[in-house]
Amino acid sequence: MEDEPDAEVKSPWIQRQLGQTLTPELQPAPAIVAHPAAVVLALLMLRVQKAGPVKRVVGTVFEPASEHGQKGMDELHEQTVNLLSFQQLPKKVFDTQVAFNMVARYGEQSLPALATIERRVLRHYHRIAGHAAPLLSLLMVQAPIFHGYAFTLHVEMEAAVEIESISKALAGEHVTITGGAEESPSNVNAAGQADVLVSLQPDANLPTGLWLWAAADNLRIAAATAVECAENMAATRPKGKIQ
Repeated sequence: MEDEPDAEVKSPWIQRQLGQTLTPELQPAPAIVAHPAAVVLALLMLRVQKAGPVKRVVGTVFEPASEHGQKGMDELHEQTVNLLSFQQLPKKVFDTQVAFNMVARYGEQSLPALATIERRVLRHYHRIAGHAAPLLSLLMVQAPIFHGYAFTLHVEMEAAVEIESISKALAGEHVTITGGAEESPSNVNAAGQADVLVSLQPDANLPTGLWLWAAADNLRIAAATAVECAENMAATRPKGKIQ
């Protein structure tokens, strides 16, 4: 449905961040639930900009097997077991080894290709945030994890900004800033969490640069987005008897 002329990619989180009112539409167009990675990236970049103008953003997204459904998780599990028992690896989903491995490209028989997913994330990022968010250079990497996204983002500001100012700009609804090593964002401690977990550190070689390390529950964000979109569309349906 994404290619339908009237279809709209939606993320209520980003609409609220941009100050857009979620008003019921009398004739709502088909709603496409925004990719969870695009939602996280747009939310973080829109918040960072509150601390100062952003010059450049380069990011890596670590893709979990659960984005390929139960078949993807089953294949990662089977590959892990078979590797430890020196058996042949199943490759119906990824067409390459993903257990104990990280790859930036799937095998030729895998659909969709990792590059296709990367383009979809960037496309959704631009459609939900528009020109309000900075341009983003992105690389998708398939990680040997079952569940939860991890992100590394290098942000270069136009001028030097204190980490504390960035932290204050990021904090708020749907974002938790973590401190100590035991609280560092990971796909494990992000599982089941409603918030995006984020830690920050300055770039030692660039006064205007900083690193963001973030993790989020991909399934929970996608589900929350879908429910909010459905609730907003349901408000347009007539209730009671129609004369």
